[in-house]
Amino acid sequence: MSGISEIEQKYQKTKHKKRYKSFYQIVIKRAIDIVLCTIALPFVLLIVIPVGIAIKLEDHGPVFYYSKRLGVGFREFGMMKFRSMKVNAPDIRNADGSTFNSDHDQRVTRVGHILRETSIDEIPQVFNVLKGDMSIIGPRAGDVESKDTYKKDEKEKLLIRPGITGYTQAYYRNNLGVREKRLYDAWYAHNVSFLLDIKIFFRTIQTVLKRENVYTNTKEGTILCGQKNDKVQEEK
Repeated sequence: MSGISEIEQKYQKTKHKKRYKSFYQIVIKRAIDIVLCTIALPFVLLIVIPVGIAIKLEDHGPVFYYSKRLGVGFREFGMMKFRSMKVNAPDIRNADGSTFNSDHDQRVTRVGHILRETSIDEIPQVFNVLKGDMSIIGPRAGDVESKDTYKKDEKEKLLIRPGITGYTQAYYRNNLGVREKRLYDAWYAHNVSFLLDIKIFFRTIQTVLKRENVYTNTKEGTILCGQKNDKVQEEK
């Protein structure tokens, strides 16, 4: 398998397996999502108040940002996040179509840098989980603009709910290309289990605390493509 990436080899080993939804995936996983997010709600609200005040004080813009994302079966939904970018920031993309994400990004507010480095900006997605659009753990939710760029094997990731965190976020955060992220997510969709979710959950905590691979672009000279957009673009 010379010339084939590690994840492509890993995915090839499972792609021919007959995929079926286990009792864990159908019932238990969703039940855990609801119970944990319900328990977390009071703590989420305690975070929303000070973070909301900090965002408002900096530039008086909206506290939350709703990003159109792809859910199960390419169904679109509004993913909720704390706004970390300036209002009407331009949409800047890397050459592969991924979102430009740098610690030198002038589009990100001072509060936004803190929110991103600590992943606090993702906390409002608890409401998406309770609504049924997302799971606590699952594939990364892709933006709707990328809908027509999915290859056949990459579409496997859209067979299950996207997650607040997932395999790629926990183990690589933002240190992967678009193709690799999608294949890892497709691999996860084929291998969902309670044990795997537990591993991802605790690895996520470790990754966030280390603050590693927060930014995709570590050099200011990164080649970019894209154009300005009248919406704030915040996919990571």
